[in-house]
Formats: sequence, C-alpha cells, structure tokens
Amino acid sequence: MPEVRIVVVGAKFEGNVGAIARSMANFDLKELYLVNPCEIGDDAYRRSKHGSSILDDVHIVTSLEEAVKDCFLVVGTSGVTTKGDRNYTRVPVPVREFAQHRRGYPERIAVVFGREDIGLLQDELNMCDVLITIPSSDEYPILNLSHAANIVMYEFFQAETEYRRPEPADRDEKERMFDFFADLMDAIEYPQTRRDMTKVMFRRMMGRSVPTKYEYNTIMGVFGDAAKIIRHGKPWEKK
Repeated sequence: MPEVRIVVVGAKFEGNVGAIARSMANFDLKELYLVNPCEIGDDAYRRSKHGSSILDDVHIVTSLEEAVKDCFLVVGTSGVTTKGDRNYTRVPVPVREFAQHRRGYPERIAVVFGREDIGLLQDELNMCDVLITIPSSDEYPILNLSHAANIVMYEFFQAETEYRRPEPADRDEKERMFDFFADLMDAIEYPQTRRDMTKVMFRRMMGRSVPTKYEYNTIMGVFGDAAKIIRHGKPWEKK
C-alpha cells in the first residue's frame, strides 16, 4: 500500500485520536500527525488498543504546512460540499472513486481531517490538492471524526491491489507546472481578481487526475510554448 499519512487538525477529544490510531493499525498505517491537538492521555491510549505504538510515535506540530510539507499529494476531507462547479474549494470526489484512482502510486499521500465541530477552515481547504467526501444522507451528512477516518482508511486499503501504473509526476514537478500555469495567466493578462480562485481550481483538477510524468512533460511544453508565443509571437511568422 502507498505511504499514507493521517493528519488531524485541531482534534478536541483525545478519544477520537485513540480511535483513529486503532483504525490505522487495522489498515497497516503508521504515520499520524496532529496539528495543535488536545492533550493526548490515558483515554486516547485506552481507545487505541493495539494502535498504542502509533500514539507513541505521533508527530505533534503547530501548522498544517509542517504536517504535509514532504507529501506528494494533500487530500482534504469534508462533509460540507457544494453542488455545482462554481465553488471549487468545496467540490469533492467520493472517497471510493479517489481511492481506486490513486492506487498503485508509490508517493506519500497526506489525508487531512478537520476539527470535530467545524472541520477544516477555508485556508486549510485551499492548501489541499483534492477534496474527498463520504457519501451520506443529505439531511445529516456529518460523520463523527473517528468514524469518518475509519471509512476513508478502509476504502484506501480495499482499493489497493496488484496494480501497475505509469510513474506519476512528483511534487516538485507539479509545483513547477502550477508556476507555468500562473505564468500563462500572466501572459494572457488574466484578470487579477480571478487568479487565486483559478489557481485553486487548476490545483484541484490536477489533484484529481494525478498526472504521469509523460502527461506532466506534455502539459509543461504546451504552457511554456503558449506563453512564449503570446509574448513574442510565432517564430516562424517573423520576417
């Protein structure tokens, strides 16, 4: 199974953290990062059962940036979604669909869960490459934190089979692609007021697709050539 790091932001109840550690042991996951959590004590260890070693090795950090800095893909979770395409920060992929799509990739993935009461904040959602959600009742869509984490980990574990896919673009390559996209927007004088949201939209689109190195090189060539032509014209048309 690819390396999956579980990140929990602002956990308020240590029992939930312990239950998450237990589920991680069930599904062969080892890395748990907690961002500004509550105190982790006896109740967490009681709930963790055979996952207590995960609590022993837990990483406690002060920011989401620190928790995900060396991860290939940052996957946010949310029970609050927007129907339609206009709010790109709230359009998710069902967890089963995403788990099946990214299986076989060797890079580390961070799966980020939010606070029990308000989930992830907007700026935290904007840091994620893709959002996933657990389909549930429209009348009561919000799951308990540890229950949601258990379902997500199960779907990731279940989807993993003997599977070979082309090598994906790594995180540095993806960031260069985002820079090229921003440069293309600059070349076409894309409206400043719309750039931030468009960047988030493009990052989410690439997060859902997980481009291969071949796809990355093709896109980079198109973006780079387009920006040059827009700024300097087609070289074969110059006299």
